[in-house]
Amino acid sequence: MLLLTSFLLNVKEDRASPTRLVCDNRLIQKYTVEAKDMEKRVGQCQALPPLSCPAVLPLVDFTFQQWKSKSNETKRREILCDLALLVGAATAAQGQVSNECGARQLNQLYRQANAFFLLLQTFSWEVRPPHMSQTTLAQEGHWEPSCSPHSMEQTHVTSIFLTYRQLVQGKLSFFFYDLAKVLCKQGQGDSRDPPCGAR
Repeated sequence: MLLLTSFLLNVKEDRASPTRLVCDNRLIQKYTVEAKDMEKRVGQCQALPPLSCPAVLPLVDFTFQQWKSKSNETKRREILCDLALLVGAATAAQGQVSNECGARQLNQLYRQANAFFLLLQTFSWEVRPPHMSQTTLAQEGHWEPSCSPHSMEQTHVTSIFLTYRQLVQGKLSFFFYDLAKVLCKQGQGDSRDPPCGAR
């Protein structure tokens, strides 16, 4: 339940295991909707000045053919790299944004991005189901994957939310769809619909 508590900090009514997140596509759809809502709400905040120190954000776009050619472990580490940059960007922006509306949305984005970050560290892509190991959990915000993701600098707070929404709607959704083929042997996993655009 420790993993569940960490992942669903802001959605207390849910009681989902990591496997359920993969096998029940309604959950990833829920987080996609929430990412869109956060992006919309921060765009409605008043007087959000440019960041004095630019946020370093991952480039999360990809082509479907390139994605299909990668192993699940490669995809996992790539997403971890993207999430690490997003968590860092949200943390840095929180120290620069005094606007209550913007700060509230940044806090929510940080919590969700960091929860996905911790969750992906707990998965095992072996034959056995994913499991949680306390030794695999790094201290929050202090674990760095061994990668050098493509990145860009942005001074607009809204760019952080745009990037997060694109990551959840794109790589994460496709990633969980790919995992469902392996991990969800029975029931809902067999009939899971692919993300929009998947062929």
